[in-house]
Amino acid sequence: MATPLPGADVIAGLRAHARSARRLAVAVLVASIASLATAQMLAERAPTREGTRPFAWLALAVLALAVPAMALTQAVWGARSRAVRLREQALYARPSSGPRHAACRLGVAAGWALTLLLGFTVPRLFMESALYGLAGATSQAIEVVALAGFAAGVFFAIWWTRDALVHRTASPSDPWDPGRQERGGERRAAWAGAATATFALVAARAHLWEPGTWLLYALFGVTLACLLAAWAGARRQGVLVTHE
Repeated sequence: MATPLPGADVIAGLRAHARSARRLAVAVLVASIASLATAQMLAERAPTREGTRPFAWLALAVLALAVPAMALTQAVWGARSRAVRLREQALYARPSSGPRHAACRLGVAAGWALTLLLGFTVPRLFMESALYGLAGATSQAIEVVALAGFAAGVFFAIWWTRDALVHRTASPSDPWDPGRQERGGERRAAWAGAATATFALVAARAHLWEPGTWLLYALFGVTLACLLAAWAGARRQGVLVTHE
């Protein structure tokens, strides 16, 4: 039996923390998109201006909470991922990277872009609610956010291209490397369900199809249920691994 290299078990723990942070960040991202799209569609379907106002306020509150929550969870994810890469570099002389990491980062960037695009339509909801002063104020705030988002997008494109060129391959397979494979078919099904329901909500928000209001609530409920199922499955596997 080969003796594990010093620090190999530490890497396994760091990877577990990074995976947990990744799941939380992705869950917050998906929930933010689904919540914002649902609130906006309910506001548009309100029969009167008075009926539109509560959903317009709800959309604004979701946007105000979603942006810092996404930024915080993704910052924690990034910090933990950097800790894993530094430990891998010290132990295996090459950090893990490759196409999966690059695709994941592009997916997160696309999620940010979609969230901001949905947020840009919030002022129109207040305009339709006859809250013209608030519509003007939110429009000015959205313009500032749009400029910041555009600048962040440019820096992200430069950073992503440089990082993809530097780390083109994954770390080599090492017999002492513990916990590289991650089981979880049930979780993958739950994540797929949440992604499918959210995609359906976004497609409805883009008027690619016109589901009934009851179906909007159902899709939103399915999204949250799948996210909770994925999180519970991850917690259950973590407990099993710990006992092993």
